[in-house]
Amino acid sequence: MDFFTLEPGTFTFEAWQSRWAIWQGLSATLSSSFITILIATFAGTVMGVVLAYGWKPLRFLARLYVDFLRGIPVLVLILFTYYGLSLFGINVPAYWAGVIALSAFATAHIAETIRGAMESVPAGQMEAAEAIGLTFPKRVWYVILPQAIRRVLPPWVNTGLEIVKGTTLLSVIGVVELLLATQQITARNYMIIDFYLFAGLLYLIINFAIAQLGALLERRFSYLRY
Repeated sequence: MDFFTLEPGTFTFEAWQSRWAIWQGLSATLSSSFITILIATFAGTVMGVVLAYGWKPLRFLARLYVDFLRGIPVLVLILFTYYGLSLFGINVPAYWAGVIALSAFATAHIAETIRGAMESVPAGQMEAAEAIGLTFPKRVWYVILPQAIRRVLPPWVNTGLEIVKGTTLLSVIGVVELLLATQQITARNYMIIDFYLFAGLLYLIINFAIAQLGALLERRFSYLRY
């Protein structure tokens, strides 16, 4: 039972000594994930609508963006955002460079998910909404999107999980998120297995919470069937 005592040399003692470092790393992981999911959901929804119903030149640009971003490793995007933009005189703090890169990457995936879900709604739904005099924004907002939501949720949850795991890559540009904080702690106390298992447990809890949120939303919108 020494594992659970606060005596020097035990995991509990070292974890308590490192509590602020762990909290700061966890906060960076949670905040960057949350901001990225918000930005990517909004931008991806707009781009998905453009892909499905947009003006042809806009649709072409959106398709170019989606195919280009989905084909680039997220680590390359993070490095380019942090180091590459500085070549053009744009200096972005490491944290925000990571958020921008993850958001750009996730936006492309969510946009494609939204496009597929919207195009799966029977065309008669859009025609019926037009026949009763709804404007295009209202047709999309009140008719198409509500029916597409249920098909969007599973891949949206998967994208959210990937974002959380993707935040570990921010350590390469110096962002002290949970993984880098754990590495710094183990470099001091050499309790590698204990702290990496603990970090893995924290990541599991975060992703489990996101998965449960997705399941809750799926049940909430389960009536939207066609």
